[in-house]
Amino acid sequence: MKALISVSDKTGIVEFAQALHGLGVQLLSTGGTAKLLADKGLPVTEVAEVTQFPEMLDGRVKTLHPKVHGGLLARRDLPEHMAALKEHGIETIDLLVVNLYPFEATVAKPGCTLADAIENIDIGGPAMVRSAAKNWKDVGVITAADQYQAVLGELKAAGKLSDKLRFALSVAAFNRIAQYDGAISDYLSSVKFEDEKLSEEYVPERALFGGQSNGHFIKVQDLRYGENSHQQAAWYRDLYPAPGSLATGVQLQGKELSYNNIADADAAWECVKSFEVPACVIVKHANPCGVAIGANAFEAYSKAFQTDPTSAFGGIIAFNRPVDKAAAEAVSKQFVEVLMAPDFSAEALEIFKAKVNVRLMK
Repeated sequence: MKALISVSDKTGIVEFAQALHGLGVQLLSTGGTAKLLADKGLPVTEVAEVTQFPEMLDGRVKTLHPKVHGGLLARRDLPEHMAALKEHGIETIDLLVVNLYPFEATVAKPGCTLADAIENIDIGGPAMVRSAAKNWKDVGVITAADQYQAVLGELKAAGKLSDKLRFALSVAAFNRIAQYDGAISDYLSSVKFEDEKLSEEYVPERALFGGQSNGHFIKVQDLRYGENSHQQAAWYRDLYPAPGSLATGVQLQGKELSYNNIADADAAWECVKSFEVPACVIVKHANPCGVAIGANAFEAYSKAFQTDPTSAFGGIIAFNRPVDKAAAEAVSKQFVEVLMAPDFSAEALEIFKAKVNVRLMK
């Protein structure tokens, strides 16, 4: 069994490669990854030795070669594929371990130049990942460090990867490629190209709304039902959710959120965030039925509740300040579905322990 390893994020890669070597897997690698593994005493063959073609163009061309992609794409169940490999001296590659140039992290840095962004667009990595993922029945493609243990577990137990794991890895790989290409498209679509010629040091101004937006979402959880009980629903978040949003919140207690809880909670939270002074928002059916500011959380809540006490029953309450004992005691006197705040005091948490069905979101 052969594994080709070429990673930008080297977290856990030495330990993973050591474990593979211990299982008798032959290691192939490129550039800095090969040097790291060799420095750790692992026997590793550089891809350039396999292809008989050197890395070139400042590393832009390393693995774009038939001896790499043929080894990944050849179907082992087709005699004509295997005969073609033999004819051209190509050996199969059974595991591909690749994570991509850090494009997203690069363009997120203040002062990132267009040249830096372009140089962090990976070409060979995605090409190999697509080849391996397409041929998932024969090749396991590992694109994240959190997959290492599952792969090792099956190799140790059975000496090979199951169809189920290989397919799951393939799906994850195509998801990663879609996310990566989407991030590149989003960035380049937002760049304002104002001059006829741009210097290497050009830091582009980016439009607030780019020419194309490629939304990528990750499932948070399946929901019991949708807006109505006969409908199905699931909750997805942005791949890179904004800090301080509902998607990055933590549920401290209570039943899982329903579809309507999420819709109302998002409306309440986005509304209360817009205030700089202490504020409270009470929402019912995605509409504010009480919005108020005050000297503190308790006063803001009291005013918001007095706006429409009837509609506030069973509502969603959001604060933009930590909930203290006084505010918690006041809120606990009414029926509440969800209570949201940047934080809760120890006394407030103790008060809500008796209200086990109240969903507390921090």
